[in-house]
Amino acid sequence: MKLSTVGFLAGLASLSLARHCQNLTVPVTISSQNNVYNLKAPKTNIDVTNFILNLVQPGKNYGQSIQNGTKTVSGTYHIAATLCSPDWGHSDTVQFLTHGIGFDRSYWDNSFNNHNYSYTQVANDKYGYSTFSWDRLGIGASQHGEPVNEIQAMLEVEAIHALTVLLRQGKISGCEKAFKKVVHIGHSFGSVQSYALTVKYPTDSDGLGLTGFSQNATYIPYFGLGGNFVQANLNPALKGYVDGYLAAGDASAVQTNFFAPDQFDPKFLAYATKTGQPVTIGELLTIGIVSQPINKFAGPVLIITGERDIPFCGGNCAIPVPPYPNVVAAAQKTLPNAKNFKAVLVPKAGHGLNYDYSHPYTYQSINGYFAKYVPA
Repeated sequence: MKLSTVGFLAGLASLSLARHCQNLTVPVTISSQNNVYNLKAPKTNIDVTNFILNLVQPGKNYGQSIQNGTKTVSGTYHIAATLCSPDWGHSDTVQFLTHGIGFDRSYWDNSFNNHNYSYTQVANDKYGYSTFSWDRLGIGASQHGEPVNEIQAMLEVEAIHALTVLLRQGKISGCEKAFKKVVHIGHSFGSVQSYALTVKYPTDSDGLGLTGFSQNATYIPYFGLGGNFVQANLNPALKGYVDGYLAAGDASAVQTNFFAPDQFDPKFLAYATKTGQPVTIGELLTIGIVSQPINKFAGPVLIITGERDIPFCGGNCAIPVPPYPNVVAAAQKTLPNAKNFKAVLVPKAGHGLNYDYSHPYTYQSINGYFAKYVPA
């Protein structure tokens, strides 16, 4: 082994030891106006498939057809989160990271290949940011709930707001640091929720990073069909979820929705399938509700999406949308007040950006952008 290689490996080892992370359980008291759906949670995989086929039917709004008013959902929910910082302590800016469907907070700091794909490690140790990643409400180690009329997108947006307030005030038990700035970065459904946050609470955020995202909902049905969804609790690893939590049916479904051809380690597909997390019926019914409004957020906005993204581009984000150069850039029209707006296509990458070979380019693009406009 060459000395240069030895030095490089030693540098990686020291990098992995530099940052500090702590797992937290954060109670938040929140209230949301949820939709009420005249729908029982599916009991069998036949019921699940029937639901998906109804949900993605062209020319129909299934959610609207089964909605029976709204109701206020409120309570104190316990959120599982991880706060990481550089070796010298918490920075003044924290990146608030929200995962998408099929994942939990480990999407941002997965252990595959000795954390070689870790986003937070790059943000912490190379760029000096603190990071706050959480399991979305209902998912992973966060508090679960009724899957049709409780765990919906609107309630999760309120959870992000409550957590953001606590981070700014320094009132999270185990971390009394009051962060001066919060940058919200999401992936996929996490991007949708981060976008919705800045629509309703525009002063919550100092910057918005939307990964695996566009404002073209035409191809969302591809994700519903490609995921081959089944009852999550039929998977022994997910048996703790009640009926109405759905998960990808097999490795091919995970590959279809998250990985681009020839752009990933096959062993990573097995890892992603094994560690995958579910989505609720209520979340699937409310994705579009929180993503539609024009967003008057006036801070810096970065959108970065894989060229071969399935749910937001149908597999080809490079298609021009005049006067915009591509599908991703066209999202600028829904963010008319954004400062320093930037749209990035990751060449050849799929929807699960953090899991592709191109992840270093993705991480550099995100952190380099915010280092310029919302420094650590």
